[in-house]
Amino acid sequence: MPVGHPTSTARLLRAANRFRLPRGADSSYAGQSHCPAHVPLRPVFDIKAPRPSSPAVPLPRNLFPFLSRFSSQHLSSAAVSRPNRASYTTQTTGATSSEEMTVHTTERLRALRSVMKEKGIDIYVVPSEDSHASEYIDACDARRAFISGFTGSAGTAVVTLEKAALATDGRYFNQAGKQLDENWELLKTGMQDVPTWQEWTSQQAAGGKVVGVDPTLISSTVAEKLDESIKRAGGAGLKAVTENLVDIVWGDARPKRSNNPIFLLPLKYSGKDSASKIADLRKELEKKKAAGIVLSLLDEIAWLFNLRGSDIAYNPVFFSYALVTADSAILYIDESKLNDECKSYLAQNKVSIKPYNALFDDAKMLVKAAEALWTEQSPKKFLISTKASWALKLALGGDKFVEEVRSPVGDAKAVKNETELEGMRQCHIRDGAALIQFFAWLEDQLVNKKAVIDEVAAADKLEEFRKKQKDFVALSFDTISATGPNAAVIHYKPERGSCAVIDPDAIYLCDSGAQYLDGTTDTTRTLHFTTPKPEERKAYTLVLKGNIALDTAVFPKGTTGYAIDALARQFLWKQGLDYRHGTGHGVGSFLNVHEGPIGIGTRKQYADVPLASGNVLSIEPGYYEDGSYGIRIENLAIVREVKTEHSFGDKPFLGFEHVTMVPYCRKLIDESMLTAEEKAWLNKSNEQIRAAMEPYFKDDELTRAWLERETQPF
Repeated sequence: MPVGHPTSTARLLRAANRFRLPRGADSSYAGQSHCPAHVPLRPVFDIKAPRPSSPAVPLPRNLFPFLSRFSSQHLSSAAVSRPNRASYTTQTTGATSSEEMTVHTTERLRALRSVMKEKGIDIYVVPSEDSHASEYIDACDARRAFISGFTGSAGTAVVTLEKAALATDGRYFNQAGKQLDENWELLKTGMQDVPTWQEWTSQQAAGGKVVGVDPTLISSTVAEKLDESIKRAGGAGLKAVTENLVDIVWGDARPKRSNNPIFLLPLKYSGKDSASKIADLRKELEKKKAAGIVLSLLDEIAWLFNLRGSDIAYNPVFFSYALVTADSAILYIDESKLNDECKSYLAQNKVSIKPYNALFDDAKMLVKAAEALWTEQSPKKFLISTKASWALKLALGGDKFVEEVRSPVGDAKAVKNETELEGMRQCHIRDGAALIQFFAWLEDQLVNKKAVIDEVAAADKLEEFRKKQKDFVALSFDTISATGPNAAVIHYKPERGSCAVIDPDAIYLCDSGAQYLDGTTDTTRTLHFTTPKPEERKAYTLVLKGNIALDTAVFPKGTTGYAIDALARQFLWKQGLDYRHGTGHGVGSFLNVHEGPIGIGTRKQYADVPLASGNVLSIEPGYYEDGSYGIRIENLAIVREVKTEHSFGDKPFLGFEHVTMVPYCRKLIDESMLTAEEKAWLNKSNEQIRAAMEPYFKDDELTRAWLERETQPF
């Protein structure tokens, strides 16, 4: 999935509900969710899929409460009658896409402005983020969506006493135009002569006006630059407003924060105990002569303590903070989320537990302790991530006592140990089996049975196949299931009730992934079920050649993802073509599907952080013909040290080991465009896939025949 894949707030609300216990289930683990209950559609019929022949392995008993909440419920599809075709589509009668609904915000804005006047705020900024800079947010943190009606994942709302503006990027211009009512001005980020939200805010602040923001939702870097901009424009500056004003307006209707149970990730999956990880972190603190580090990014905390949760859709994380010093480690969390096993494990690893909100009270004492030891020659500072909130920096005493750094925990997490790497290999075999079954089933339904299947119904069926795999937990993001012109929309997401029916005579793009106990998957395949056009085959083969070129690249240690991005684009460039997304992103180990700090692309960050042995990244070049079709081919790959004849500068050299086990679409490959080396690479890859799939399809003639056809040697 390309970096920047958006998930609308409406989808997150739905996804959050998919992680709740069903009504009537044992509520002893249910927490206190007040989100609306999810009601599945009634099934018209069920198409049974063959199960893999590999034996099922029981999950640890402590996971059952977690899985009942985190695993999404399959939504069966209601039929729509079509002549001479079996129906397998979602109900469309009276349906309206959530992305087309306009929320009338007049009363909400009136209430917000009333609160602003009470607090002495002339302009109020409403970011999209939560307190932990999460890519995905809990329903209770969807403040910008509540006040504006715009549900896209990227955007900032700014409300003055007379005006309101919403800034978002080009992915969402159309959606925002439909969702915003007459109260809002749309700021189209990146368009000529259109101000950024920071510029617009500064302009409105002229004349000494006060701009307010919840300091927990904005980074200190953004806050400090905005403050300077406001003052240059003649405003009074940026004020940290500790009580969120949108929450006041939202009132009792605001969903309660997720408070789901947490479970311990056993050593057989994590590969390293928490005490060892903390010891390594303390070595980094010692190198920097730091007083300690405060962690606020949820995936870093989950990784450090070998715990997993389900507070955020698609990401097995939980709301928390952490503090590590030379002699203490504290997890700030609602203790009721922890079972006895988790508490015992934390105690064994010398980790204390404190309430979630106690961090900000402890910060005051930490500052006093640091101040007593502070000297110009030996300043004692606390490290925080560059993504940490302004509120956290202020609580820790500001610049005097805080150093903002690229998190050493993030760096360590990105380099997987051998247990994690083997887990990534194994979960991709199982995930590959699910995808292969799905593609074989889908082709048979569309071509042989003449079934009518829409994009959401296909995504639901793929989830069915995945759920049968060992150690499956949930999806890792919303499945991109796109037919024909929809595949040309890089961040397309089909909406239940209003999506397209899959056209067997058009390209079909499927970008999907799952969370397994032993790893996280993210795979994109582009298929054609009948006879593709020559230009589609050419474009597909150009993309495939770029994928192979990057997969087979060898480069010296110290090389960044920025430096090798062009390898995947070179064949498209020669034809005057390109794609508007990154080539690769880091992937967590049973954690976030988008994981920093490494990646492949033209982002500045990717030029700053070299690739290292043990990193896991996606390789996903693509090409998109607007209004016609889209192509993307994505594999996950491990960065590994490779043997070379020479070792220039005594540096080791690195390369990739791809772990994705799904074949490429034979019908879309123009063999005449491939070199002998590329054909040999494809043949070797197909051999690996056939060998890995050998246990799975012994009693599944349909899938076995599909796999044999797709992996025939070139």
